[in-house]
Amino acid sequence: MKHSAWATAALAVSATVVIAACGSSHSSASSSGASSSASASASSTGTAAAAAKFTGCMVSDTGGVDDRSFNAAAWAGMNAAAAANTNIGVKFSTSTSPSDYTPIINTFVSQKCNIIVTLGFAMGDATKAAAKSNASQKFAIVDNTVPGSNVNSLVFNTVQDAFLGGYLAAGMTKTGKVATFGGQEFPTVTIYMDGYWDGVQYYNQKHGTHVQVLGWDEKTQKGSFTGDFTNQTKGQTLTQTFISEGADIIFPVAGNVGLGAAKAVQQADASAGSQKVNMEWVDLDGCISAQNYCKYFITSVLKGETLAVKTAVLAAASGSFKGGNYVGTLANGGVSLAPFHDWDSKVPATLKSELQQISKSIQDGSIQTPTKSPVS
Repeated sequence: MKHSAWATAALAVSATVVIAACGSSHSSASSSGASSSASASASSTGTAAAAAKFTGCMVSDTGGVDDRSFNAAAWAGMNAAAAANTNIGVKFSTSTSPSDYTPIINTFVSQKCNIIVTLGFAMGDATKAAAKSNASQKFAIVDNTVPGSNVNSLVFNTVQDAFLGGYLAAGMTKTGKVATFGGQEFPTVTIYMDGYWDGVQYYNQKHGTHVQVLGWDEKTQKGSFTGDFTNQTKGQTLTQTFISEGADIIFPVAGNVGLGAAKAVQQADASAGSQKVNMEWVDLDGCISAQNYCKYFITSVLKGETLAVKTAVLAAASGSFKGGNYVGTLANGGVSLAPFHDWDSKVPATLKSELQQISKSIQDGSIQTPTKSPVS
């Protein structure tokens, strides 16, 4: 598929910066709640962030900056901003539980961070309270909307590209069953699952097929969740269940938990006589962020948070920061499907053409996706 320049730039940033996040020359890790693996690598450059003229501080959710997905994409954006402007230093602190959100944010406020970037729907209340109490402090939040002229809310209409992902899965399944599951039952998770489910139904409507979706029903809003974004064993176990029920394409919307799903897919591939199972990754291009599983990734359903976070930090550093909502869509390149990589020759040309037309139809409104916008 062809992508906009915006999406292409985001992929390029991800490719270079996901690795750089493990030791950028302009980044350091906060000691507050930082995961040991990320902290050790990101803090290896010493006091670069402390010595910078402008400091961007990121509050990672429990998945950590090395989750190969949601948190990693945002941290890549922080590092991309530092790479683009040598006056910028960036650091992060990882929450070990939701109770860490407010203390970490308050610590960053006391450290006079020039912008504080918070990640995830669950950080909405903590960010809102801090922004209200600190009117001169600039914030950006990913995946939630917080009112205030000092908050830049970065949200993404991922129902649109997930619709494409569902349509693709329905077109590629050999068993007639595909599956999706979430980490926690947040609107920013179920919006992906809604789109995926509806994309499968649209394929069935157009082709007279009966592909089933395990793990989610858009009509009832009922489905499967592991309950967190960290426990890979749960993701592996749930995926094994889906595989045993006949699903041959899996779409985890669960950050780090998705690596457990990838492990289950890999194990199924290695099992003698097992059905061939593959998957789609989420948020980042999995062939870049989790390269060892690339052969199983038909595509990745992308959220353009890397470029969105980079843009927010650079705006704050340049004095052009404005509060309000940014909504990433197919039309502005804020959401997209990743390249097919190893699957490029395996996805039929007719299916690629259909995906291109569907993308255009979603953009012009002739195909209505189930959720208009993630902005509340």
